[in-house]
Amino acid sequence: MAAPKPITRLISHVILDLDGTLLNTDCIVSQVLKPFIVKNGKKWDSKKAHKFVGKTPYEAAAVVLEDYGLPYSTEEFLSLINPMFSEQWGNIKALPGANRLIKHLKSSRVPAALASNSSRSNIESKISCQQGWKEYFSAIVGADEVESGKPSPDIFLEAAKRMNADPSNCLVIEDSVPGVTAGKAAGMHVIAVPSVPKRTDEFSSADEIINSLLDLRPEKWGLPPFNDWIEGTLPIDPWFIGGPVIKGFGRGSKVLGIPTANLAAENFSDILSDHTSGVYFGWAGLSKRGIYKMVMSIGWNPYFDNTEKTIEPWLLHGFDEDFYGEELRLVIVGYIRPEVTENQTTFLLAKKRFCF
Repeated sequence: MAAPKPITRLISHVILDLDGTLLNTDCIVSQVLKPFIVKNGKKWDSKKAHKFVGKTPYEAAAVVLEDYGLPYSTEEFLSLINPMFSEQWGNIKALPGANRLIKHLKSSRVPAALASNSSRSNIESKISCQQGWKEYFSAIVGADEVESGKPSPDIFLEAAKRMNADPSNCLVIEDSVPGVTAGKAAGMHVIAVPSVPKRTDEFSSADEIINSLLDLRPEKWGLPPFNDWIEGTLPIDPWFIGGPVIKGFGRGSKVLGIPTANLAAENFSDILSDHTSGVYFGWAGLSKRGIYKMVMSIGWNPYFDNTEKTIEPWLLHGFDEDFYGEELRLVIVGYIRPEVTENQTTFLLAKKRFCF
């Protein structure tokens, strides 16, 4: 990820985007649009979903209609689809690090605002399902409250105005190119957290690019630091996955010299969408062998340039034979860092760190 560019003034206020930055709305978009498009005789293409990122609902609807050749006006399409989305707002989950960041800003008395290309009513509906979020923000601005949505700077300038903040002292955190463009046009500092993988080159105008909110270091921007990192690792709420060990990535064992125990990613699509890509650690239990320390990657493994998001645990133990087909249970308890393109050094260092 790109290092932050030097700043000459301390940040006093933070402005956050909502969809794709704090909330995992991408999953809901697919759940709503896919059956609608299939019902209309078209084939859903998940690779086109990135075209909706950062757009207003009206703009996103126009893109869908054009891409799939649907026989509706934009207004007709929105009238059909909006009730479906409204039914799903309560199912949206906060992205990793979102609650941690919001609570940190609040406890540190750093004023924060929400500035989204969604309408104000949609914003209110979405955050009402997230405990305490509405009370955390000093200002909330929707696209329907200003003349133009992102990439126009209007939303961010209005948010700064409502907080009585100088735009040059504001830090914007955004997941989309239109959002980054808007923040820079407003004269603000911008951190990009791209929600679409393998597109970081499109965010070159941002002052810093990070993999996820878990990687945010507020102290780089003159803000109070998080105090929950322990020796370069971040404890997280434990989560669990399991299944039979499959073949398919034996190359990893050969390159790294550590036994891989891959799980079938297609069985964990919902879990994969809830957790950011990166390197984690925890414990692995093999049904016939015992419990071992492990390091695990989630993502596209830049070293091998995978095309699909995968789960690749690495058991920190020496085995005399493979254990394909054996039941594997994982508990993930901490985060180390984002994925990067490099050699086996990372996992060898992890092995040294977590092995007795």
